[in-house]
Amino acid sequence: MTRTIEIHQVDAFTREPFTGNPTGVVLNADALSDAQMLAVARELNNAETAFILAADGADHSVRARFFTPRTEIGFVGHATVAAQYVLSRHADAPRRQRQKSKAGIVDVEVRGAGEDRSIAIRRSAPPLGRELNDRERLAVLDALALASESLDTRIAPRIAGGSGARLLIGVRGPEPLRHLKPDLARLTTLSAQLGAAGYFVFTLGKAGADHQVQSRMFCLALGIPEDPVSGNAHGLLGAYLAELRLLTPSADRAHFSGIQGQYVNRPGRVEVDLEFTDGKLDAVWIRGQAVEIFQTQMTL
Repeated sequence: MTRTIEIHQVDAFTREPFTGNPTGVVLNADALSDAQMLAVARELNNAETAFILAADGADHSVRARFFTPRTEIGFVGHATVAAQYVLSRHADAPRRQRQKSKAGIVDVEVRGAGEDRSIAIRRSAPPLGRELNDRERLAVLDALALASESLDTRIAPRIAGGSGARLLIGVRGPEPLRHLKPDLARLTTLSAQLGAAGYFVFTLGKAGADHQVQSRMFCLALGIPEDPVSGNAHGLLGAYLAELRLLTPSADRAHFSGIQGQYVNRPGRVEVDLEFTDGKLDAVWIRGQAVEIFQTQMTL
């Protein structure tokens, strides 16, 4: 039996075509098998493809599954932005959704209207893991061709997140970011040893500027040499900066903007909002825009 699926190619965390993080979005994917989803993801050859399915319980309104060309993963921030942007095309589309995936349920809001609307994703405060020991830190720095003197002394390299953990590495200014020369094979080996699927290298700018964070990310364990724009990593960073008190809450909220992707010619922007109760971080909102590149159909 053949079936036709609707596919959208979307750039997330941007409003400029051919920038940001590209992803495929497959609607009404309920009839597809796991093997077919993987085959479609492999054919589209984005870092991740989102497959949208009907809800299967009363605690959520929509389901999403995320596939790389190699395997299924639990949750992807930019693919959620892309998928929810597509779902919000129509004027009568819901402004709020609860999206279930293998990583759990997230709340999603559509903010604004028309082509300039943005998608905001709320996740519980992520766990912060351990700092690296001296041997691990030196090995990672060597694999990135990063000098110890380039590290931001306020921010120790630290693993953050659950199943999709990243190593957060703060550096002093944009120059160290520009001159990174990652040894992909060594970083892949280190990922297995450290228990972190990716390396999020960032620098903090001035409060009140157009953006407060500039970053790069290398995610070799997922088959991504350099990720253009990562919403999830920015959320992890928000939790770490809050713990270090490098973000100042106002009325139980804090906010920062991050830019990423300029070194792979796909610049994008992530907005991060943090919610606090009595000084404790409750949740992280990741927010971004998107632009659709094309829509097509595929018969399987």
